[in-house]
Amino acid sequence: MFTLRFVSLGGVIGVTKNMYLYELYRDNVLQDIVIVDCGIGFPQEKEFGVDFVIPDISYLADKKDKIRALLLTHGHEDHIAAIPYHYEELGRPPIYASKLTAAFVENKCKEFKLPVDMHVVDYKKSYAFGDFKIEFIPVTHSIPDTTHILITSPVGTMYHGSDFKLDLTPVYGNAPDFYRITKAGHDGVLCLFSDCLGAERDGLTLSEAIVGETFENEMRRTKGKFIMTTFSSNISRIRQCVEAAVKFNRKIIFLGRSMRENTRLAKEINYLPIPNQFMGKEEEVMQIPPNKVCLIVAGSQGQYGSALSKLANKMNDHIKIKPGDKVVLSSDPIPGNENEVYALIEELSMQGADVVYSDIADQLHASGHGNREDLKFLMRFTNPKYFIPIGGTIRHQQQYRHLAGELGFDEKKVMLLSEGETVLFQKDSATMGENLETKSIYVDAYGVGDIGSVVLRDRKTLSSDGIVVAVLALNNEGLLAARPKFISKGFVFEKNETELFNKAAVLVAAELKPHGGKVSDFTKIKRDIIDRLETFFYKQRGRKPLVIVETLEI
Repeated sequence: MFTLRFVSLGGVIGVTKNMYLYELYRDNVLQDIVIVDCGIGFPQEKEFGVDFVIPDISYLADKKDKIRALLLTHGHEDHIAAIPYHYEELGRPPIYASKLTAAFVENKCKEFKLPVDMHVVDYKKSYAFGDFKIEFIPVTHSIPDTTHILITSPVGTMYHGSDFKLDLTPVYGNAPDFYRITKAGHDGVLCLFSDCLGAERDGLTLSEAIVGETFENEMRRTKGKFIMTTFSSNISRIRQCVEAAVKFNRKIIFLGRSMRENTRLAKEINYLPIPNQFMGKEEEVMQIPPNKVCLIVAGSQGQYGSALSKLANKMNDHIKIKPGDKVVLSSDPIPGNENEVYALIEELSMQGADVVYSDIADQLHASGHGNREDLKFLMRFTNPKYFIPIGGTIRHQQQYRHLAGELGFDEKKVMLLSEGETVLFQKDSATMGENLETKSIYVDAYGVGDIGSVVLRDRKTLSSDGIVVAVLALNNEGLLAARPKFISKGFVFEKNETELFNKAAVLVAAELKPHGGKVSDFTKIKRDIIDRLETFFYKQRGRKPLVIVETLEI
């Protein structure tokens, strides 16, 4: 008897870090695994030195010989950018992706000097991986070459419908293949795994084409430099801005490493045609008349150190924001990034830029995620027995469940999962399986996975409350040889230190008194001193700095 097990290693209750496993068992023996997507996440802790998060794949360590393929839905970072970190550990499986997605992945892996077994998919073909049969179905999103994936097995057919909207007038590429989608429903779908991020919004999502008109209208009214920011993988949006710039005879300059790399790749495969005479250089911008400049810039999420952040904070050596310049934010903040984006808007506005963003202007951004009506259409077309909403938060999952109920589906068959939860499918049935333990794998500039919760806590404390180092000078008998010395940074003004640290020195001496003033079991005494000092500083100043106790033998 066959059983199919669905496992989410990310992306179920988060908008990012998408990675899903489909495992096929025969008589409880694992036969085949196909993986869908392998992306990064953007943690709240990023301001404390964490660049991003990648899925925890430790569960697959003893199963990589069963991995038949890695299937990719589209080229956004939260679906592909973890591949260079995990590809070796996954056993270097063949990767199947659309043309643009494949180009992005190969370029990322080239930076790691990592060859990949890449296959550009043919939408007219089906692919066999063990007892799985796979088909790729063209759909529309905010990036060209987005696909849904039909996964057929002896248990039944799964429709993996990650990020999508039903855009009938895409600016580049094919419209959704409604025939293939409805045919899948006619043939029978056991479970629909569907994007649910737009489940709170009424109606159909706007077509991407509407944004091109907005670019033209805004550019027409701009006397200074025109600056547009969006996700660097959003080639459709970038192409529309390029076309507007050509129409108004503006030089086009790409800023930001990811923006330059992605647009270079898109140009190479003819997804982003730009006449050579319209290409400009960053160092020449201030010599070109402002009304002849169009900057397309990375950093729409307010990322520190991004190209847009450097412009906002006057850190770009070649380009300065001037009154009359216009900055168009053509993307909505990812949930959790709102503060960074609004801080960026403030900085740009202080320099005199006219900043246009979705809170104050319509049709600057067409979401890549289907609204309620888009989601309803996919439900109706596929007509599954079960539903699992993916790619949204808990509230989006719940709204998706209600949406299914409005269409007459049984809400009990809409399964709301958390990361690490699994579902077991057999013929015409689905039940919850055993939960997996997963953890966050943090990546910073120095490595992967070496940043634990303690490091994050300490970084957070340093950023808000500062640090105090207590130095205990000990003689050869372990007794205090001098009054404890305190060194602080970011905690208290220097002129206020003396009285505070005199009291702290008395406290340290009192902590040592029960031990005869002697430091013997240093580990325990150190912990006790740190606890007492943290409490003392909090009571005295309302802040709890990171406290470090060091000994110095004299």
